[in-house]
Amino acid sequence: MSTAAEEAKNPQRDIPTGIIASLIVCTILYIAIALVLTGIIPWDQLNVPDPLAVALQYIHADSAAGILALGAVAAMTSVLLVFQLGQARIFMSMARDGLLPPWAARVHPRFKTPHITTILTGIFVAVSAAFAPIGWVLELTNIGTLFAFVLVALGIIVLRRAEPDRPRPFRTPLVPWLPLVSIAFCLYLMLNLPPLTWLRFGLWMAIGGTIYFLYSLRHSRVRGRAGGTELGA
Repeated sequence: MSTAAEEAKNPQRDIPTGIIASLIVCTILYIAIALVLTGIIPWDQLNVPDPLAVALQYIHADSAAGILALGAVAAMTSVLLVFQLGQARIFMSMARDGLLPPWAARVHPRFKTPHITTILTGIFVAVSAAFAPIGWVLELTNIGTLFAFVLVALGIIVLRRAEPDRPRPFRTPLVPWLPLVSIAFCLYLMLNLPPLTWLRFGLWMAIGGTIYFLYSLRHSRVRGRAGGTELGA
């Protein structure tokens, strides 16, 4: 079979296309909704957790606002549940690589799930949801996500120089300019967050860095591996 035919049948090459296409569709929908909302209600009244429901209430469509709010609660619950279950499995993978203690990688003998990290994650999320104000939780989530995007963009530039011959199922175009633009936009959004959010972010990073340098770095099995999985950059 020819190389072109093999590439055409490689599902990994279709993943970036699907991700980018879904992001484009979501962006168009968000812009369209924002245009409609600002045509319904003054823009300075939309700085609320539930702008769609508020806009419908503004035009006295209370029944529709209630249905929309109920759907939003169901949608957010399902998404957060998936994230919470995914976080437990991230901890399990980190423990298998030596970045966390071995008990974090234990799997339940009956249910075949990482029960210890699932329980600990659930307790942490429950306590945080009970006592932490939603505003600063959202801001901390935003700055953490944006910082992760910055690291990914930097990693693309570094990998292109450090490992130019590494096999890449997907190759990011316009390097280093596209990653630099991504970094610039992310930093701009981060700089617009309150100083207190930066303080909390720094504290959270200090806790993670302490765990990494005191335990993970000395026990990591990732550094000693030769080769590894193929990464796109």
